[in-house]
Amino acid sequence: MEEIMKKNNNLTGASILVPSVQELAKQKLSSVPARYIQPQQDEEDLVISQGDGALEIPVIDFQRLLSTEYGDSELAKLHLASKHWGFFQLVNHGVSTSLLDKVKLGLQDFFNLPMSEKKKFWQTPEHIEGFGQAFVHSEDQKLDWADIFYMLTQPKHLRIPHLFPQLPFPFRETMELYSQELKNLAIVIISQMAKALKIEEVEMRELFDDGIQMMRMNYYPPCPEPEKVVGISSHSDPVAVTILLQASDVEGLQIRKDGILVPVKPLPNAFIINIGDILEIITNGIYQSIEHRATVNNEKERLSIATFYSPNENAIIGPAQSLITEQTPPRYKSVGVIEYFEGFFARKLIGKSYRDVMKIENNNHHD
Repeated sequence: MEEIMKKNNNLTGASILVPSVQELAKQKLSSVPARYIQPQQDEEDLVISQGDGALEIPVIDFQRLLSTEYGDSELAKLHLASKHWGFFQLVNHGVSTSLLDKVKLGLQDFFNLPMSEKKKFWQTPEHIEGFGQAFVHSEDQKLDWADIFYMLTQPKHLRIPHLFPQLPFPFRETMELYSQELKNLAIVIISQMAKALKIEEVEMRELFDDGIQMMRMNYYPPCPEPEKVVGISSHSDPVAVTILLQASDVEGLQIRKDGILVPVKPLPNAFIINIGDILEIITNGIYQSIEHRATVNNEKERLSIATFYSPNENAIIGPAQSLITEQTPPRYKSVGVIEYFEGFFARKLIGKSYRDVMKIENNNHHD
């Protein structure tokens, strides 16, 4: 048990405990407490209006991708989406609608548990997993307008005994199934990307077999002054890929594309997939992780669940050997998975600042 907690902590970090925003929002406030007001909101980047059809994130059809007839053309689409957007919606992904409905309902019920029940799942000062917030490293830091429930879900031997195994039934059974389905899906997506880039299949297998899966369930309560807060600050994900399921019909996700924030309109039951820093490193910068953030609504709550997939705990993260040549030297350092995540969770969540730490400053010696 001690050993699990220690290894787990290296992979997931710790965060200062803060009050529940969901409980705060129940007080029907007329204004937002100072600690949640984000200063940069005033001069925020231009947000493109919904009507601009030119800026919609690409849509990839999973069944076409795996078919013999359309596979090549869909793979080319996946390659362009990964290269130029770092985000796409995945339709016909094969995860049953009935399972997705159970996940959405279970998520709603879980966040609506009474506080007395939630306390059993609350974060501790040493450990980020459970209910709470992430990346809070100082008492005067501005807070997100959201509660999260965060846990490491795969491989099973790294699960914390009082979290996943104690989830209320039938939610636990639903999440067990969902966790497995999304692990399988992540591996297929990553192997398709490797195929598009002509990375040796065995290289990717060694990295991602028995990979680390984490889940972050997000609850964004309604907010009296939504323009003053942020649901989650602008950041790129440290992982290889993120598979997001939107669990309510309120939009909130915005991605940064060419300096403009583009709102994402989730298609019904589609997954929103994005490339994380690890995949940017493995592809030596061909695919890039993209900054994104979440906004909140003044009338309705928003729920979503992000499932993150990364290489296994013994892997070394670095540019894929099959992409390194004289002309394309490595642009990123190589580092062990546990050391990588330790470094990430020790920092405040700001843009792509952690990816920048991984960059090799200059390639002069290759020129």
